[in-house]
Amino acid sequence: MTEQEKMLRGMLYDPSDAVLMKKRIRAHKLWQQFNQTFEDEEERRSEILHELFPDLGAGTFLSSPLYVDYGEFTSFGINCFANFNLTVLDTCPVTIGNNVFFGPNCSLLTPLHPLVAEERRERQREDGSLYDYEYGAPITIEDDCWIAGDVKICGGVMIGTGSVIGAGSVVIRDIPAGVLAAGNPCKVIRPVTEADSVYKKPHLFPG
Repeated sequence: MTEQEKMLRGMLYDPSDAVLMKKRIRAHKLWQQFNQTFEDEEERRSEILHELFPDLGAGTFLSSPLYVDYGEFTSFGINCFANFNLTVLDTCPVTIGNNVFFGPNCSLLTPLHPLVAEERRERQREDGSLYDYEYGAPITIEDDCWIAGDVKICGGVMIGTGSVIGAGSVVIRDIPAGVLAAGNPCKVIRPVTEADSVYKKPHLFPG
């Protein structure tokens, strides 16, 4: 089994593996190129994003700057939007549905490290080079979610369809569909209901 196969299955793996390092360097070069473009360079930005994210849905707009570990292990549905400073560490699959919105400074963090200190330490090969063991867990964000600013979503989390994650939240557990959730750790506050419709709030409309 390759180190990449172990990584994607959430098993202990060696991140210094040559294949993985090559893939990370490629992705890091692509997002640096993307971050150096301007928003009116639409064709060039689209070209880079589709190279970075092979599974990028139509109508999805990602603002720069953007930071990604691999890109090829992340999928976006259609008509998604991400504000500035989206960080995606996709050592395990990151699956983002349709019409998902991200506020600024959001992070999707699949990597995990051993809790026992001795197990986190670097090891030495016979040739003297160092390595460590890591593992991870996937992240899934279903359709129509709104992830507000400064939200951190940790490995192993699934966020259900139509839910809203309040600003500054740290999501370490699954969030069901159709709820407003917030906090550190993030917890369900209440369901999203018809009463939350902007059409129930006349003060939001001009005139």
